[in-house]
Amino acid sequence: MTQTLNSLAENAVAVLKQNNMSIATAESCTGGLLSALITSVSGASSVFGLGVCSYSPKSKNEILRVKEQTLDKYGTVSEFTAKEMAENVRILANADIGLAVTGVAGPQPTENKPVGLVYIALSDKKLTTVKQLNIENNGRDFIRSTAAKEIFNLLINYLNSEEI
Repeated sequence: MTQTLNSLAENAVAVLKQNNMSIATAESCTGGLLSALITSVSGASSVFGLGVCSYSPKSKNEILRVKEQTLDKYGTVSEFTAKEMAENVRILANADIGLAVTGVAGPQPTENKPVGLVYIALSDKKLTTVKQLNIENNGRDFIRSTAAKEIFNLLINYLNSEEI
């Protein structure tokens, strides 16, 4: 899967360059994996300026400005939290696109939410798309890499759409 992830990152960076667009990431359960994959691509600095790994509710609130009400009502793993993370990191970085991921990588459930429940989000200046993933519990690394693969696919599909 590592080669697939590296290929997806290379493809994403290339398409971002072609479209003269920039991205920023807000990660929780992937622990910086998206940022690491993007920055492993030569020339990524022309499209990537900021990656925030916000593992705690406090950092989601204080750094990414996820509303306390959102965290209290829905928890750190929710479509609403992912949406705010993507929108706010995009604004924070003054990027064209904000990507976010939050979920439960295990081994134990979190906030009464099952291992493998992950939300990914993509935000541009017009709208935010959130996708719920229910990833098979084959261990933390599997959940993290599958979430990264899905968010790269979401980004690439967005970049290849005719809406740009």
